[in-house]
Amino acid sequence: MTRPEFDVLVFGATSFVGKLLCRYLVERYGVAGGLKWAAAARSKAKLKALRDELGPAASGLVLVAADATDEASLFAMCARTRVVVSTVGPYALYGEPTLKVCAETGTDYCDLTGEPQWIRPMIAAYAPAAHASGARIVHCCGFDSIPSDLGVMFLQQEAQRRFGAPCTRVKMRVKAMRGGASGGTVASMLNAVKEAAADPALRKELANPYSLCGPAAVKGVRQPNVKTAVWDEDFGAWCAPFVMAAINTRIVHRSNALQAQAYGAEFRYDEAMLTGRGARGRLRALAITAGLGAFMLGAALAPTRRLLQRFVLPAPGEGPSPQAQRAGFYDFRFFGTTADGRSLRARLTGDRDPGYGSTSKILGEAGACLALDVPKSARAGGFWTPATALGNPLLERLEAHAGLKFELLEP
Repeated sequence: MTRPEFDVLVFGATSFVGKLLCRYLVERYGVAGGLKWAAAARSKAKLKALRDELGPAASGLVLVAADATDEASLFAMCARTRVVVSTVGPYALYGEPTLKVCAETGTDYCDLTGEPQWIRPMIAAYAPAAHASGARIVHCCGFDSIPSDLGVMFLQQEAQRRFGAPCTRVKMRVKAMRGGASGGTVASMLNAVKEAAADPALRKELANPYSLCGPAAVKGVRQPNVKTAVWDEDFGAWCAPFVMAAINTRIVHRSNALQAQAYGAEFRYDEAMLTGRGARGRLRALAITAGLGAFMLGAALAPTRRLLQRFVLPAPGEGPSPQAQRAGFYDFRFFGTTADGRSLRARLTGDRDPGYGSTSKILGEAGACLALDVPKSARAGGFWTPATALGNPLLERLEAHAGLKFELLEP
């Protein structure tokens, strides 16, 4: 079989995140070094402008015209690469044709989606084709949900090494975070809220923590879910809801299901934001809860959704400045306990704005890892999570190149 021309092809290269990803790949790999990659989008003129923006180091970057609504162009694109990295979102609106063609042609695929209402029907529709063709489909390869998924994996591996048993209860708490939102992420969130508001069955499904696990899940375990201000004794602080928990928890549970309940059949997992101690911490947690609730209500109603889009929220193509991305960071803390009460703590830090500065590096290394580190013989075709498809090779890449650090903490 002839080796494809490229290891990785960035589809949606002229989007906000696509541009960041391309800049990272140029700086990290050049255009024809250890990773051979190309940039693809619908507009050849915008692609040429992007190549010019990237500077002399990108002068040899190959540009590929492809349209998410033109299946023939997608087949031609997939024929040229081992991995498609898609930043074409909202995925619930634009993502299916690309995923379909990848699944049918055996082309590996990863993306940035945080849309569980889209992932589940994609698994149902295209898992048989991916199994047959050998395509490895890996969703959620950005800030949602690689820090959570690999953070839990790291903690569980250390629990097995130290205790010979997994942690059957794990909490992830956001200790600190600074970063802004892009228009693309906002558009995905608004679309998800809009769909849920119009569909009671979808609302019920989105409330199910095992919605992405399929028949392999153990569904009788009641999962904790921080919905308001709560005191967390294990962290000695108040907590508030974390907006990314809705996707992150489902990816972690899917990882457990895909590994035949390696974290335990009674595994429980939740995420929240630490807001501090005392009355001030409680008030901050209540304020975050109220703000998140107001946003969700506003996004669910068409008139207020239009006002938010027009006057408050960034438009697609907009996002944090380069200075804001560099000033951003995040600090996640994990606390796990085994069935017999032994405990373990870990920390994961990232050195850039989580959604963009850090995500572009994470996504770039995920695509490279899928292309270069995980041969088809080591992982069969199908729908995987970052932890189950990429695991330790990706963790090592992220620590070496992407500004992430995984470490155990003293009890």
